[in-house]
Amino acid sequence: MKNTKLRVLTECALLVALATALSFVKVYQAPLGGSVTLLSTLPVMYISIRHGLKVGLGSAFVYSLIQLWQGSGNLAYVPTVAGIIGCVALDYIVPFTLLGTAGLFCTKSEKGSSSFGGVVAGVVMATVLRFLCHFFGGAVVWYEITKVGQWNDYVQTVGMWTYSFVYNISYVGPDGAMAIAASTALPVLERALKKAKL
Repeated sequence: MKNTKLRVLTECALLVALATALSFVKVYQAPLGGSVTLLSTLPVMYISIRHGLKVGLGSAFVYSLIQLWQGSGNLAYVPTVAGIIGCVALDYIVPFTLLGTAGLFCTKSEKGSSSFGGVVAGVVMATVLRFLCHFFGGAVVWYEITKVGQWNDYVQTVGMWTYSFVYNISYVGPDGAMAIAASTALPVLERALKKAKL
């Protein structure tokens, strides 16, 4: 039992480290923060798919703290304490922790792998939850800051919800789509790991 727990802990640490490394491989950098990365969210979601919600949420929370540390410079743009709290919660802690919900629909088959539909549904759900957090944060925290900063004419002419939707879908959309597409290979990976007794 002790060896099993140590193995799971080691595996989770390696997957969080992989996710962190992949978060530096940016395919697209949005002008005001946020980026499309090379599948950086998928290793964290895979923890939940492989080991369940409890382990998945715990690992995703650790990943959220790493993301907060990496993006802490953005807090300098937020002028109020309430805004900083909102930014920390809605841009980092909550959305990246919710990646750990990806295993919610997973049931193991006789071959020891998660069902294809359960994996894809979980990754879609976790991606949508992440987007909703960024979307809400963009509207309630970043919209007024961006307007004051005179970032572009578009911000001046649309409401906060439209602005936040368009901005956040520009990077969470492609990032999530790549993760969803790649998640179709996870049941095959699980079968291979099961066969190798890992």
